[in-house]
Amino acid sequence: MNFKAFVEDIEMNHWNVHGVEVYQDGQLVHSYGDTTKNIYDIYSATKTILSLAVGLAYDRGLIDLQESILHYLPKERVEKMPQGQKNTFEKITVHRLLTMSVPDFPFRPEGESYLDFALSCEVKHPEEKVFNYSNICVYLVGVALTEVFGEDLAKVIGENIMGPLGIANYEYGRCPEGYFYGASWMKLTVHDLSKIGILLCNKGVFQGKRIVSESYVQMATSVQQMNREGGYGYYIWKYRDGFSINGKWKQKCYCLPARGIIVTYLCHIEDNSHDLLESMERNILDVS
Repeated sequence: MNFKAFVEDIEMNHWNVHGVEVYQDGQLVHSYGDTTKNIYDIYSATKTILSLAVGLAYDRGLIDLQESILHYLPKERVEKMPQGQKNTFEKITVHRLLTMSVPDFPFRPEGESYLDFALSCEVKHPEEKVFNYSNICVYLVGVALTEVFGEDLAKVIGENIMGPLGIANYEYGRCPEGYFYGASWMKLTVHDLSKIGILLCNKGVFQGKRIVSESYVQMATSVQQMNREGGYGYYIWKYRDGFSINGKWKQKCYCLPARGIIVTYLCHIEDNSHDLLESMERNILDVS
């Protein structure tokens, strides 16, 4: 592991990296930049935090992942749906939404009511399990969680995930109707995103305290749906022999439990290059 060379690559190439942390066997061994002071947009890495909230509901027996999403959405909104739409959405389970395996959904909800927008989407082949990355999947799961917990999802996450992880400095967003928007809009420090990775690598335990069950973490971090990137779990991506938490513009937490390595970095790099990743793999993971 040559962390110095990785930092030299960052600085020589002027990559806009806010901060980096590297953990080995649960211990912070390297850090660079701002890892604890400021919070930064984590974009779709927010989805992984919502997945942990699903784990809370699953562990409490509040949600059946193989049940239709309509079973958990506000009843008055479901009753207003045309029968054809109800028939379609009855075939869409929570599991399908967690694995982004619902065809035809557009990328994001829009308008004054994200829920009405989502429930009016035309899904021509609801039984077809194809990877279709959409924030609508996450949004619907977030609304369902609000219903099954019977209280504001942001409050549930704050008390049952952020609090136990010691994460006090963070921000989140809401949709126009006030629901926690779990697809994006969260801000964290680099260090606190690392804590999410540590929790998952430790199979749901953080500093000796269980937060989510091992069985849920195993499902969430395993390949549930194949895609061109190698596979997807429950809002968590397959990465080599482990998994990763991803947000656009290179927000990353790479977790390799078998090697005891976690690498987290938050950036603002608006391109599709792999230069930063390749440098990290070459210098931190010692792979080419």
